[in-house]
Parts: sequence; C-alpha cells; structure tokens
Amino acid sequence: MNDFLRFLETSYTAYQAAENARTLLQAHGFRELDESAPWDLQPQGKYFVVRGGSAVIAFVCGDAKKGFKIAASHLDSPCLKLKENPALSDGHCTRLNAEPYGGGIWHTFFDRPLRLAGRVVREENGALRALPFTSDFLVSLPSLAIHLDRDVNEKFAPNLQENLPLLTLGQKDFYDLLRGPVSYDLYAACAEKPYFWGADGEFLSSPRLDDLASAYASLHTLAETPCDGVCVAACLDAEEIGSRTRQGAGGDFLRAVLARIAQAQSLTQADYYAALAASFCISIDNAQGFHPNYPAKFDPSDRAYLGKGVALKSHAGGAYATDALAAAVVKTVFSRAGAPLQVFYNRSDMRSGGTLGTISIGQASILTADIGIPQLAMHSAVETIACADFAALETGLSAFWKSRIRISSDGAEIL
Repeated sequence: MNDFLRFLETSYTAYQAAENARTLLQAHGFRELDESAPWDLQPQGKYFVVRGGSAVIAFVCGDAKKGFKIAASHLDSPCLKLKENPALSDGHCTRLNAEPYGGGIWHTFFDRPLRLAGRVVREENGALRALPFTSDFLVSLPSLAIHLDRDVNEKFAPNLQENLPLLTLGQKDFYDLLRGPVSYDLYAACAEKPYFWGADGEFLSSPRLDDLASAYASLHTLAETPCDGVCVAACLDAEEIGSRTRQGAGGDFLRAVLARIAQAQSLTQADYYAALAASFCISIDNAQGFHPNYPAKFDPSDRAYLGKGVALKSHAGGAYATDALAAAVVKTVFSRAGAPLQVFYNRSDMRSGGTLGTISIGQASILTADIGIPQLAMHSAVETIACADFAALETGLSAFWKSRIRISSDGAEIL
C-alpha cells in the first residue's frame, strides 16, 4: 500500500505517472522498448514502451495466437494547464494564466496546495529533449473574501478566464524558474497528500484516484502475477479530454503494440485478426459511487456502493462497452477469485459519462467490459474510494492475468 500511496502523491500529471510506471516495471524485470527501433521479443519476456512521455503499455509475451488479455486505464486527471506566455504581472505579483484540462470540479482546486508539473523541452548539444518537470515550489488559487462575495455560498462557479490564473511568483521571472525551456506542457495539479479516514481507516482520499488507482493496480498485478498468454496493461493519456491524441485511446498506440507483438511471433495477417477476435479487454475507469447525501442522483436498483466491490458498468446507449458476454466473462473471473463485484447503471434520465473502452474498440475491435472502483467526489481536487474495493480490483486483475480466456463467435471459454 505504501508504494501505491507514493504513486498517487508523486504522479502529478501523466508525465510523472509514466516515470513512476517506468520505475515500477524496471524493478520487476521489464525491459523498455523503443517504438522507433526493431523489437526482439523473447517467449515469456517482459517489456514496456512509452509514447509521448505520458502513456505506457507493458506486456508479458506469451503465445499471441491464443489472443490478448488487456487491461486499459488512463494516467491523466483534471487540472489546470498553463498557456504559452502565462505571466500576468501588475507590478506587485505575478499570476500564471491557465486554462482547464478536463472536466474538473474547479471550486475544489481553490485554497489548496498546487504544484506545477508536466514536461519541458530543452535544447541540449544541438538536440531537443523532452524531460519531466516538477516544481520545487507550490502555487495556489486563493478564494475571494466572503465580505466581497456575499453570494458565494449560494453558487460558486468560477469564471474560467478571470478566476483561474494562479497566484504564484511574487515578482520573480517565470522562465528563470523553469531554467529557460524552448517549450513546455505544464499543469497545476493538487499537491495534497493521500490520507485514510473513517472509524477503521476504511476510506482513502487522494488527488487523482481517477484513474491512477486503476493504472497502478493493472501494472502492479501484471508485474507480480504469473501470466497466461499475452497480457497487456495499457495506461494511456488524454482520456479526460476525449482521448484524441496519439498517446490516447483514440490513437494507434495500443493497436500498434499488439501488431508488433504478433509480427515478432511471425503471425500472418489472418492469424493476427483471429487473435484479436479471441481477445478480451477490461477497460478500468472509476465509477460514480453512491453518495448517501444525494440518493436521487442514482439509479434505484443498480448502484455502486463504496466497500461492496468493483463496479461492472453498463449503458444502453454505448457509453460503456460492456455487453452480456463481456459481463459474463468478468463476473466469472472475479467470482472464481472471490473478488466482490457489483453492477452499475446511470439513472435513465441522466447523461452518462464515457470511458476509454468504447474509444479503444475503434482502434482494435476486441470484446470489452467496463469496470471501475466506486468513488466519491469524482473530478474533485481530492477524491475518495474504499480500500476494500481497491483490494478487490487487484484480486480480480490477478485472476484475469492467470486465467485462460478465449472468445468465440457465440461464447467464451474461461479456464
């Protein structure tokens, strides 16, 4: 659990999360591959590849003809992204001009410690290098005094241009603090430390539980579980903004890695397509846990309660990828492992959120189920899950990696 807490605390953005994933995988004997170089894959070899510094795909190289077992998650979370020329100075203090990244609950980012993190691009010896960056100082978004905003408790909706610039630097030069990069992707992310609460410490609150809890669970269990077949943990980027990047689920990253695994094993194109048809993907993204203060916001029967297990998510409109066969596969694997599972549907009169599962299907058409840990305060600066549900996810994923799953046109075989 301590390693998980450090992962949460220090993975301020997808770039830091990818670096932390690299450290975890290398400590478990995974070898890094370069997308721009040939791959020499050995049977039962353990490998990973990083794209754009913010997405990681790790895999154990079994027999690709039997299909692929994939757990897909994402490394990004809502935060504030700095613009190119961010410094706004009035001669007394310098603010940093920022814009929203993702659909955050923005009022929760006020009056909290925020840290600048992401990546900077520097020129070194005539070449450009993109490097992770984390500031050694904090910034903040102080609220306006209630005496000057008497209606704040009735409704606080910050203006996304006027109220989000970060109070940060006094009169210091922003670029000097960054040591003169050519360009950057920098964000202000919540720097609160994870903490346990409840009478028995049964709840965990932390920034970025959506979706770092899923990513860590997929990587950790892949690294420590004896795998059957080709097992793939895909931790992608840009889910919070629609996955429309080359390192997101809408890009070809996952598809390209699967194809190169097949190519390394000399599969024909027909064999490769047959392997995809026999494959299974679990899309893991946290679910909206039942909030007892707002019961009218939830479906009357299919609710996801904190502490009652992982949520299996379905939606008639296709917001989630789960169908009956995919649901049956997940239920069987989790049940055999003793991992609690519950069913989640949105209210029929409310718009559903989406996940990367339905997007990744467009790149590699694989039978997919959407699951996730139930959580409170989704997209808040600090979110909450039950520790028991995180344990259930790891138990279920460990069983998934060990299981022999083969999908056919009319069913599935699970051994």
